[in-house]
Amino acid sequence: MLLLGFAVFRLVPMAFELKAFELTQLQWVLLSVSVLCMAYAEGYRGFHRAFAPRVVARASYLSAHPRPLHILFAPVFCMGYIHATRRRQLTSFGVTTMIVCFVLIVRLLPQPWRGIVDAGVVTGLAFGIASIAYFLLQGLLFPERPQVAIDLPE
Repeated sequence: MLLLGFAVFRLVPMAFELKAFELTQLQWVLLSVSVLCMAYAEGYRGFHRAFAPRVVARASYLSAHPRPLHILFAPVFCMGYIHATRRRQLTSFGVTTMIVCFVLIVRLLPQPWRGIVDAGVVTGLAFGIASIAYFLLQGLLFPERPQVAIDLPE
């Protein structure tokens, strides 16, 4: 949650720079589309349906089965970079690579286009933070509920 919060903290000023621009109708439409698409694709489909429940489940597993190295690298353990199936590791690294490329491309955009994209990203990341908090709370209140696949190696 701190990693996502830090990203939101860094992106919010870029999105708020939109206030300095008088957006055209097209830019308003694209801003709305950016926010709605990122809320659905990144926030709901990416975070709420996949990433958040798995991160919380892996954190719960780590809590029940602590190993010094895994505890030391808890964030990367929970995100599936280490002590995970090959498929999970490849997926985690692949998604991270895509995100880094996307960030590098968006940095090249001038305002207001960068702010339009960043507003959508902030929406998706905020949804992700809320999703992790939701699954964390759900796991604390209802520990007997079925867990998601945590993709541990055999």
